[in-house]
Amino acid sequence: MGAITGEEYIRRINRLNPNVWFEGKRIQGELSSHRAFKGVMKSQAKLYDMQHKKSLRDKMTFRSPITGDRVGMSYLIPETKEDLMKRRNMIQEWAGTTAGMMGRSPDYMNTVLTALASSAEQLKGEKNCFPTHLQSFYEMAREKDLCFTHTFINPQVNRSQFYLGAEEEVIAARVVEQNEEGLVIKGARLLATQGGMTDELLVFSAAGCLDPDQAFAFSIPSHTPGLTFMCRESFAYKDSSFDYPLSSRFEEMDTVVVFDHVLVPWERVFFYNNVEIANSFFKTSAFLPMALHQVVCRQTVKTEFILGVAQMMVDTIQIGEYQHVQEKISEIIVALEMMKSFLSRSEMEAEKDQWGVMRPALYPLLAAINTFPRQYPRFSEILQQLGASGLMLIPSEKDFESKMKKNLDQYLQGATRDARERVKLFRLAWDMCMSSFGSRQTLYEQFFFGDPVRLASVLYNTYERDEYVKRVEKFLNREE
Repeated sequence: MGAITGEEYIRRINRLNPNVWFEGKRIQGELSSHRAFKGVMKSQAKLYDMQHKKSLRDKMTFRSPITGDRVGMSYLIPETKEDLMKRRNMIQEWAGTTAGMMGRSPDYMNTVLTALASSAEQLKGEKNCFPTHLQSFYEMAREKDLCFTHTFINPQVNRSQFYLGAEEEVIAARVVEQNEEGLVIKGARLLATQGGMTDELLVFSAAGCLDPDQAFAFSIPSHTPGLTFMCRESFAYKDSSFDYPLSSRFEEMDTVVVFDHVLVPWERVFFYNNVEIANSFFKTSAFLPMALHQVVCRQTVKTEFILGVAQMMVDTIQIGEYQHVQEKISEIIVALEMMKSFLSRSEMEAEKDQWGVMRPALYPLLAAINTFPRQYPRFSEILQQLGASGLMLIPSEKDFESKMKKNLDQYLQGATRDARERVKLFRLAWDMCMSSFGSRQTLYEQFFFGDPVRLASVLYNTYERDEYVKRVEKFLNREE
């Protein structure tokens, strides 16, 4: 089968008819026609169509080692530094199409599955682990070009350090039964972005798992009986790409996933009832370096887009002569160059692991993921400061089609753009930093890869510093 088209993606998800609830009702009919999903599903379909453009085919796909068919580049297990660059080029091509606003575009979870499968040998011989299931599932996903959402966060009932959950009621998803057919899961999980609009739901244990019944990894189809996706409010308020240029296209729904005695067939289980593996596999496998490589690729493109928007605002209202404006634009430039440097160094210093997988250097990527969550809120602040009242005076597309057009054309024009084009640009900036969609983007990037404090602790606890301490010791003890 190989790489699918956008039409095939839409048709496949509609045919699944997953159990998705929105505003108190189950969504009936085709998901791709629902107002909360049609914009983002259309955008996702365009990504799949890019795999079939002649000019992009070699960038977006590679030959399957099994069938020889063209398959998605995000499923490529890198064996050389050139392979890492191929992955980066593909990821950034898709990110350029979405302005980096789709954090769960298919390449992210494809990368996660690819990374885990490339390290499946780590599960070999371990209790309740099935490395062949993981490898076989990866190959099937690659050949069918499946797309995934995932969930690994327990509900925020009680986040105190030693809370394990009430025994009398099941809240966090857990194994409640094992039988000849597989595992039975009951409970809930957060936070499945794109929940319901993907082929599969990949589920794995939360960090710091202590309960054997919550120590598992598996994947199931989105329409599995007993599986429910509960949506938050949609931020896709209008179809107009003038009024809502980002949210009308890229609003990825976030969902709570409820498991009501969901049966997970044994062939879909990668491991279970193994706390040690649950807490070590994602740390020692290729997951961290490969997933972070994808994330930093996208965030770099997103920063480029933000810089472009900021500079267009400056040019439109001619404020580039002010030094405080130059300083703000320079902040974004510095952040962009940092992200590019982190990415380049991760590829330059990549090394093969014991299974021949070329892993990007981890520390530059950890530095990036510790930096970007702190930068992104500042980007929003800079856009607000540059736009000022201009981000409030943003009439709609219909206003420009009304009798008020003449007044708008006169009073809302920019130095280098007419009123309609100026407002169109400022509505883009508003949707990026002030709308519900923009606010969600800021929160999303702040916690994209987990708690920023925990990420800083990971860097503190793993970064080798002895050499530098010894150098200082040597300096202090040096005799002139």
